[in-house]
Amino acid sequence: MKLVLRLLVVVVVALGVFAGAGVVATWAPDRSVAQLAVRWAQSPSQFVNVLGMQVHLRDEGPRDDPYPIVLLHGTSDSLHTWEGWSQNLKGQRRVIRFDLPAFGLTGPDAENDYSIAAYVRFVTAVLDNLGVRAFVLAGNSLGGQIAWNTALALPQRVHQLVLVDAAGYPLQPQSVPIGFQIARMRGARALMEYVLPRGVVESSLRNVYGDPAKVTPGLVDRYYELALRAGNRKALASRLDQRVSGDDARIKDVKVPTLILWGAQDHLIPLDNAKRFAADIAGSKLVVFDGLGHVPQEEDAQKTVEVFRAFIGLR
Repeated sequence: MKLVLRLLVVVVVALGVFAGAGVVATWAPDRSVAQLAVRWAQSPSQFVNVLGMQVHLRDEGPRDDPYPIVLLHGTSDSLHTWEGWSQNLKGQRRVIRFDLPAFGLTGPDAENDYSIAAYVRFVTAVLDNLGVRAFVLAGNSLGGQIAWNTALALPQRVHQLVLVDAAGYPLQPQSVPIGFQIARMRGARALMEYVLPRGVVESSLRNVYGDPAKVTPGLVDRYYELALRAGNRKALASRLDQRVSGDDARIKDVKVPTLILWGAQDHLIPLDNAKRFAADIAGSKLVVFDGLGHVPQEEDAQKTVEVFRAFIGLR
């Protein structure tokens, strides 16, 4: 019996040592905006005070554009996801993109409100601050849900709407990135405010890409480092707690010209959702990209932006 007890003690101690070593190895404290801005807010980035937040945004292209292009990213993403589109478009059109509250360098919402209504107010306030009245609005995932809700709230200002693997219908994912799973687990997510294994970020990215081989170390760096922005991890948990679906009955009320872009290999918001958007939004056009996943605008910027250019009449 004494031998068994001794072995048990050894096992418990060993597990504790390994667990402690794991925490130390993945210890990832918050980073300040100043620390992160050196790499992720280089020119033409700027910070604008909107609704009590210092909003990280990029505003490029000709200022006489009657319909600037506004690009909204998804959950745990940032304005950088639209880099390929922006580089392609800014020579001819004004392109505006910014980090949404809870994400990127903008960070937590001042009121801890991550409802879709709050995001619509935020987008409206940013554009009002920039003096933009009418615009083309495109959004991916969460950004897509914000986009079509903004089109409903501001039909006279949204000239054209583009939904890229957009949220809105009740979610029935085929696969959920591990990072989102952890953020929904109350016990685990408390620990994740202090530790963040890089492998979790990489696994989550590979999950949402149609071709996981396209997930480069530099891409993982971006998502990993911006997740460490002070307050972002806690804000993500709050955002997921406040996630509301069931407003899909209003999608049929969208009346602006709409383009729907979708990755055929999207396992988070499957292709069936794209078909529902196409059926519910009268006159909309659906384009599906074989081989691409949940963030097609990032995974293949050239192929996706070409379809977008045709939709808005750019040659």
